[in-house]
Amino acid sequence: SPAALLMALLLAMLRTLVDEELEPEALVTRLNAQIWRHSPGSRFITFFYAIYDPVTGTLTSVNAGQNPPLVRGGPGRYERLAPTGIALGMFDQSSYSAVETRIDPGEMLVLYSDGITEAENPEGQPLEEAGLQVILDSYPDESPAGLSAQIIKGVERYAQASRFTDDLTILILKRQPVI
Repeated sequence: SPAALLMALLLAMLRTLVDEELEPEALVTRLNAQIWRHSPGSRFITFFYAIYDPVTGTLTSVNAGQNPPLVRGGPGRYERLAPTGIALGMFDQSSYSAVETRIDPGEMLVLYSDGITEAENPEGQPLEEAGLQVILDSYPDESPAGLSAQIIKGVERYAQASRFTDDLTILILKRQPVI
């Protein structure tokens, strides 16, 4: 319940700030200040905000403590998008920077929750980012929707479980090849 209320607060504030057409750094900095002011000191939010231009493939993003998204250029070829600031609500005066990345035709952006990479096998070993990449590389021609389903199945196989204490969230953006 407290987490749901915090997400409702985040969503309401985000909608207001997006309407102001701020640059990503300014938007996330202001969002952080609002979260810090209006949430309990023991709560924080990891957050990834991006603007994507499908014509140029340009992705401008701010990563506030979220797992580093991956840009998959092909099997075994990955670029990590590093965090550009700490989680929202930790400190009032936190600042954030944006990075610009190009997603080339055929490449995909893979965003995932820590429940994916922290899922443990029966021996207590987490899947980690390397395990996620193995799953991604196993389905090179799969659609984003199909690949998302395969990742969830792969995590369940690895953990030998279908119920988890943490969420398993995956979001994939694939830039279509130019025809």
